[in-house]
Amino acid sequence: MRIPVPRPRSLAAQLFAMQAVLIAVVVAGYALFTYVSDRAQAEDAARVQAKAVARAVADSPSVREAIGTPDPTARLQPYALRVMADTDVDFVTIMSPRGIRWTHPDQKQIGKHFLGNTERALKGHTFTETYKGTLGYSVRAVTPVEDDKKHVIGLVSAGIQVEKISERVQGQLTALLAVAGSALALGAVGTYVVNARLRRHTHGMNAAELSRMHDYHQAALHAVREGLLMLDGQYRVALINDGGRELLGVSPKDRVIGRSVADLGLPAPLTGALLSSEPRVDEVHLTSTRVLVVNTSPVSGGEQRGTVVTLRDVTELQSLMGELDSERGFTQALRSQAHEAANRLHTVVSLIELGRAEQAVDFATAELELAQALTDQVVAAVGEPVLAALLLGKTAQANERGVELVVSEDSRLDDGLLPDSLPARDLVTILGNLIDNAVDAAQGSVRARVTVTAYAEGSEDAADSEGAEGPGLVLRVSDTGAGVDPAHVETVFQRGFSTKPAGPGGRGLGLALVRQTVNRCKGTLTVAEAEGGGAEFEVRLPLGSEPRAPGSAATARVDAGATVPEGATVPGGDV
Repeated sequence: MRIPVPRPRSLAAQLFAMQAVLIAVVVAGYALFTYVSDRAQAEDAARVQAKAVARAVADSPSVREAIGTPDPTARLQPYALRVMADTDVDFVTIMSPRGIRWTHPDQKQIGKHFLGNTERALKGHTFTETYKGTLGYSVRAVTPVEDDKKHVIGLVSAGIQVEKISERVQGQLTALLAVAGSALALGAVGTYVVNARLRRHTHGMNAAELSRMHDYHQAALHAVREGLLMLDGQYRVALINDGGRELLGVSPKDRVIGRSVADLGLPAPLTGALLSSEPRVDEVHLTSTRVLVVNTSPVSGGEQRGTVVTLRDVTELQSLMGELDSERGFTQALRSQAHEAANRLHTVVSLIELGRAEQAVDFATAELELAQALTDQVVAAVGEPVLAALLLGKTAQANERGVELVVSEDSRLDDGLLPDSLPARDLVTILGNLIDNAVDAAQGSVRARVTVTAYAEGSEDAADSEGAEGPGLVLRVSDTGAGVDPAHVETVFQRGFSTKPAGPGGRGLGLALVRQTVNRCKGTLTVAEAEGGGAEFEVRLPLGSEPRAPGSAATARVDAGATVPEGATVPGGDV
C-alpha cells in the first residue's frame, strides 16, 4: 500500500500562515502591554485619588473640631460616609493617633485598631501603600490631622480596593480585546486577499517548485540554440539568451538588459519588426552576416505586457536554397540543350536521309565548333571550375531568355587561386544573384547583353589593378538595362526591394544576400552606371589571409559617374 505524501504548502499559503501568526503575536503583545500599562496607571491614579481625599478630610476644620469632642464618632461617621459617596472611594477611616477607628464603612469595625502602617503619618508625613485590611487588599493613603501647633491629633486613611481597580482595567481590557480582535480579523482578510493574488501569480507553486523552475528556466535558456528575446511593455530587453546574443551580434560583455531595442544597433527592418505590436510569423530578416527567421508574439493580459521574440538562423539554409536554385537552372539549361541537341540531331539525320552527307557533316561540325568555342572561352578566362560551371549554366539560361551573356576579355581567374577562407558557395551566391539580376534587367532591351568580368587584382592579366591594396578578387557584372534609379540607390540592397512583380517565391532577396555575403567576406560592393547605359555591379573580395580592420568591413558605395545623386552612398553595414 502506497502512503500518499502530502504536497508541500504553496508559497502563498506559507506566507499567509506566517503573516497571520505575525499579526496575532503583534496584537496579543500589544494587548498584554496595554493591560499591564493600564493597570499600573489605574493604581497610580488610585493612589493620587486616595491621597487627595485623605488630605482634604484631614484639612477640614470640622474634622479637627469633631476630634476634640467627647464622642468624635457621632460627628465624623456621617461625614466620612458622605465623603465616600462623593469621591468614589471604598473607605474613609478617621482614627486616633493610637490607631483606634472613629469611622469605618462597617459599623462593627469602629473602635477597633486600624490595620496598616501609621508610623510615617505620626511623624507628620503623608504616604500611600497597598495593604490587606478588613475589606481586602486596597491602595490607601494615610495622612496626619494636625492642630494649629502642628501636633498630630488624629489620622485619616482613604483607600480604593484593588479588586475595584482590576474591574476598571478589565472593562478597558475587554474593549481593547474587541479592537484587537477586529484588527486581527481585518489583517487576516487583507492577508488572505494579498496571498490569493500571489497564489494566482505563482500558480499555487511552493518555494521549492519555484526554485526548481528557475533552475530549469536558466538551463533551458543556455541550452536552446535558437535565439530567445523577451521585451517588456516599453520594448526594453527583459531577457536574452546566449543564442539571441549570437544571432543579433551582441557581445556577451554588453549590458543589454533594460535597454531599448532601438538602441541595439540592429538593421532598421528588424528593429521595426521587434517594435511592432502585431505578431510576426516566420518573417525573414537580414543582418550584416546572417539570414534570420523572426517570430514575435505579444504577451497581453488586459494590457500590453511585452513581447516574446524567437530567432532562427537560416543562413546556411538560404545558401543551400540558392545553390538549389542554381542547380535547377543548370537542369533547365541541360534540358534546353538536350532539346536543341535533339533538334540538331534530327536535322543531321534528315540531311543524311536526303543524301546530303557533306552538308550534314558541315552542319554538325559548325554546331560543335560553336559549342566548343563557348566552352573554351569560358574555361580559358575562368579556370576556377565552380565559377566556370556557373557561367556556362547561366549562359544557357540567358540565351533562352533572349539575353547574350559574355565573359569579357579582361577576365582571368586561374584554378587554385581562391583561398580556403573564400568558399565557392559564397562566390556562387554573389555571382549567381548578380547575373540573375542583370539578366532580368537586360531582358527586353535592345541588343540585350550581360557582361561578366572576373580577375584577381595584382595578377599580370588584371586589366585594372593599379592602386589595389593587396591581392583581391574582382567580380564585375554589367547589363544593358535601364540602370539604377537614383531614388532607389539607398534601398536597392535592402531585402524586399524589387522593381519586378513579386513571384511565387517573392523578390528582393538576391541583392540583399549578395551584400550580406560580401560583408561576411570583408569585401566591398559597388554600383555604377555601365558604359552605354545600364547598371554595373562590382564586388571586390580580399584574397589575403589577414582579415581587415573592423572599420573597413563590407561597405557598399556608388562610384563616380553612376546615375545617382552626387555624393550619395549605399549603406553597407545594415540591411
